Amino acid sequence: MLVSWNWLKEYVALNMDADEFAQRLTMAGLNHEGTRAVDQDLAIDLEVTSNRPDCLGHIGVAREASVLFQTPLQLPPGQPREQGTPVSELTNISLECPDTCYRYTARIIRGIKVGPSPDWLTNRLQTIGIAVINNIVDITNYVCMETGQPLHAFDLSLLDDQRIVVRQARPDEPFEAINHRDYALDPSMCVIADAKRAVALGGVMGGSPSEVNDQTVDLLIEAAEFSPISIRSTARKLNLHSPSSYRFERGVDPHGVDWASRRCCELILDLAGGELAPGVIDVGRRPPDRDPISLRWDQLSRILGIEIDNQTVEDILQSLGNQPTRQDSQALEVIPPTWRNDLTREIDLIEEVARIHGYDKIPEDARVPMVPSHRSDADRVLAMVRRVLIGSGFDEAMTYSVVSAEDAAAFSPWASAAPLQTSTPMLQGANYLRRSLVPSLLAARRVNESLANPHVELFETARIYLPDNDNLPQEELMLAITSGSDFLTLKGVVEELVATIQPNATLQIHDTSHDLLDAARCAELRIDGELAGYMGEVSQSGRKQFSLRRPASIAEIRFTVLEKITNLKRQHCTQSPYPAVTRDLNLVVKESIRWSQIEETVRTAAGDFLEDIHFHEPYRDPEKDGPGTKRLLFSVTFRSTERTLTGEEIDKQREQIIADCHDRCGANLID
Repeated sequence: MLVSWNWLKEYVALNMDADEFAQRLTMAGLNHEGTRAVDQDLAIDLEVTSNRPDCLGHIGVAREASVLFQTPLQLPPGQPREQGTPVSELTNISLECPDTCYRYTARIIRGIKVGPSPDWLTNRLQTIGIAVINNIVDITNYVCMETGQPLHAFDLSLLDDQRIVVRQARPDEPFEAINHRDYALDPSMCVIADAKRAVALGGVMGGSPSEVNDQTVDLLIEAAEFSPISIRSTARKLNLHSPSSYRFERGVDPHGVDWASRRCCELILDLAGGELAPGVIDVGRRPPDRDPISLRWDQLSRILGIEIDNQTVEDILQSLGNQPTRQDSQALEVIPPTWRNDLTREIDLIEEVARIHGYDKIPEDARVPMVPSHRSDADRVLAMVRRVLIGSGFDEAMTYSVVSAEDAAAFSPWASAAPLQTSTPMLQGANYLRRSLVPSLLAARRVNESLANPHVELFETARIYLPDNDNLPQEELMLAITSGSDFLTLKGVVEELVATIQPNATLQIHDTSHDLLDAARCAELRIDGELAGYMGEVSQSGRKQFSLRRPASIAEIRFTVLEKITNLKRQHCTQSPYPAVTRDLNLVVKESIRWSQIEETVRTAAGDFLEDIHFHEPYRDPEKDGPGTKRLLFSVTFRSTERTLTGEEIDKQREQIIADCHDRCGANLID
């Protein structure tokens, strides 16, 4: 924000040099970027943060200076003289898009004379780098840079039917801006139109068909309040940015709209003559009332570490425009000014007191009470998950939350509803919020393969976005893994993860299917009976879809399930001094029987002494065992922590395992 030193002095007496002024503003939050001389003036460059749009005009900066230097603020009256035909008989305003244009006001001045601006006006505009056009355009620019409220002047005679319609643009509607470039609009954009065509792009730039020229006699003065999101979206889509869009994107003072309009008309009458029609056409919402904020006295010393007199605090807040509504020994309640949308909480008031009182008055050794922080349970679980996966040879990945339409549809086991689409693509070709982390990790695998990286073992913890009809999307934290190993190897990693965070949890594998995954190596994961996730090997068609050169497997697990079962207490297990006893089993089962079914049955039947089940391999011999069968060879290990187990005990458990496998899975023992 470039500020004219001479211009500022119109509103506040600055009895100091520009360097002292800039230094004090810097200490109060308006960082000084530099100062340069322009003829008989100084252009002071201030960095205005996005939460302070009130300082995007000279009056806002002067208001800050008035408080910091305790100097009265003097503002123009903004009371133009009205006469002639009422404005309601000269034009009509229709607001058809109240969601993008909150409020629209219009005044009419007839009989003006377009010509050059006086020297004082051109000098001020040139100091801050604004091109001089003519007295009418210069005045609208002047008031914009004075108040922070953009305005626009239309040639009333060039408006069809001399009326204004504020509406959404039509699909591919053509628009020629005052920069004499053509743009194709879309319905997400707000336009200011007459009876036939768009004559301005609301809040961004005026149109050439209705711009003021040397023959202009009658004016329609626009002052409005637009949706910041709509303006930002429009400016980005068209790559069309202006001083107006810069201010509307950050928000304008809703109570300052009409004052800026009156101020603009006041200057036009003084410099261009004419007659201001009585009244104003004001359509849209009324300026909303501000909610009061309570500031507890004891919070100032607790947060700042110093004592500030209560009366001083009240004086500072009141000088900034806050209106006290209630005060007692415990707290002060104020209503913040309309030009300070950033003041919404108690801590905001404390910051205001600190910066005006002076950060330099807070000693470096001020004692500020502090409470030691600690990690949340979710953070501790996440640290355990990372430790296990990194120890298993995986690297953590960070991918974008938006994906292409093809990737969004590739894998979505958690929701069948269409993914949410962003209005403005964050990445080229990627404008859908992902419903799964898997496509993003497979895309990362593809990039690594293209760079000849032979070892691509990745995991990611991030949120996915599941549509929920008309409500806000459900955001769920997920853990996703991709590996170049096969299904069983990745299953072992998942088992190790579950066993680490909760040794007593039971991981169950159930059949499922998905187009992305191999039908024979695809599973649903359940932990203690609750759906936890999915895993499997990527099918040939899936590898082709993601342009993968090598085999890959994936897993995706709901982090909330992992968090629910995690035992965060430190655990230890005493090693048994007694020997283990192992029995090998070779069972013949039908081809449809999964190893997970056998494993679950063995764990149930093995008793308290079971230590481990180790799967060796499957084997098929149709001639000996019959068609549609397979053999499953595995070992069962038993051990006691209190004594040596006898052969009779182990044989008894072995027989129980064989019997239960036969009853539940139709398994037969091969000797």
